[in-house]
Amino acid sequence: MTTVISKPAQRWVLALTSIASFMVALDLLVVSTALTSIRLDLGASIEQVQWTVTAYGLSFAVLLLTGAALGDRFGRRRVFTIGLGVFATASAGCALSPDVGWLVTARAVQGAGAALVMPPAVALLSAATPLERRGRALGIFEGLTGLATIAGPPVGGAVAQVFGWEWVFWVNVPIALLMIPLVMAKIVESQGSDTSIDAVGSALVTGGALGLVWGLVTGNESGWSSPGVVAALGAGTVLMLAFVGWELRSREPMLPMRLFGSRAFSGALGASFLLFAALYGSVFFLAQFMQTGLGHTPLEAGLRLVPWTATLFVVAPLAGALADRIGNRPVLVGGLLLNAAGLAWIALIATPGVSYLALVLPLVVAGIGASMAIPVVQNAVLGAVAPHEVGKASGANNMTQELGGVFGVAILVAVFATAGSYASAAAFTDGFTVALAVCATLAIAGAGAALAVPRRDQPTPSAERDELVAAETDLSRPLDRLAARNRREGSA
Repeated sequence: MTTVISKPAQRWVLALTSIASFMVALDLLVVSTALTSIRLDLGASIEQVQWTVTAYGLSFAVLLLTGAALGDRFGRRRVFTIGLGVFATASAGCALSPDVGWLVTARAVQGAGAALVMPPAVALLSAATPLERRGRALGIFEGLTGLATIAGPPVGGAVAQVFGWEWVFWVNVPIALLMIPLVMAKIVESQGSDTSIDAVGSALVTGGALGLVWGLVTGNESGWSSPGVVAALGAGTVLMLAFVGWELRSREPMLPMRLFGSRAFSGALGASFLLFAALYGSVFFLAQFMQTGLGHTPLEAGLRLVPWTATLFVVAPLAGALADRIGNRPVLVGGLLLNAAGLAWIALIATPGVSYLALVLPLVVAGIGASMAIPVVQNAVLGAVAPHEVGKASGANNMTQELGGVFGVAILVAVFATAGSYASAAAFTDGFTVALAVCATLAIAGAGAALAVPRRDQPTPSAERDELVAAETDLSRPLDRLAARNRREGSA
């Protein structure tokens, strides 16, 4: 059954879900240029600073699919508003943190709130928008999410410098609280057809990811052969294997393992993981290098990263159009290699006295590469599965990207700690250059994984006809209809 709503009501849904998406995405990166202020104010170590990023990304990643399932079962609007409330409360907790342990805990809760916001937001927007206007609406939604990526570092730097790092979090509170009554008044409730919740799968992947990340983060400080680190890495590995086994046997898996039987899907998902590992790792260290290594203020550091982040706004649409013409694989591989080249370039020239002008061109090269790969890797993942599996493939890709970011930061912090420290600008730069070289290596490995992606999706005529008929007639699968419509228009 489809609920028809007026155009003004559709605009309200678009506005409210887009603002929520912007706020959640902004908090992934807005803290990057405030990290130095947080470290100095709370007396935190590099490992503790890293957890302020990791705690948010980890809980966000592992609860994304659960958030989608909760919305389908209990009502998307209801879960969306609960998520906003959790996000606002946790943001206040972050701002009031008396020490870094409190901040890390509040960031984990904030990530859980974000996971309750994002999947229902996409579903509410898709359900409220007619098929002929859905592509445009989702484009605006994704565009604002991309804008949050661009705005994150400069906004975080400006707020931290002018008002203090606490206001990076305080700003979320009035926005989220204002949105809750508007959402209840302006958005119609909807539910999905798949109301199952894979609680066991969610618990296993959460515990597994936490164990592996905990071991990576504490390895340098405690020793890689220490009982705690060995136990964490071992438990994480066992739980991840148990997750795979459970998903293979589950009647309603959160991540169907059969999808990995496709070389195209596995390659695209591997490229997505490595791309975001390199991206989040480079954001984490570049913002700090601008301050600790080069002596800039948080605001100056954020503004100096704009040539890198702003490429997403310009290049991403062009990359999507180019992939439509020549296929996903060349654009994805080329983008990852360009990203690697830019990061390696910065690692080679970085010194405490390097001029900003010398950094601009490699920043732009790295930004162009990442901006080419980000939109195309999503297309590659979705293009590798059947239409009725687009929703779960999209969720798997989102989870993979966030987990990639978490593991990327964890690995790079471990690498940094072996070669550098915060003792001086020179000591920081020593660790920074090694960490960024590893970032470049991750991007190159991502390009290798992307070679498994077909140059073009090549459905058989009968498969394409069946896909179009099934997707256009089943009103319970808006993502399927959108994918079918886009494929039909692309072949016209």
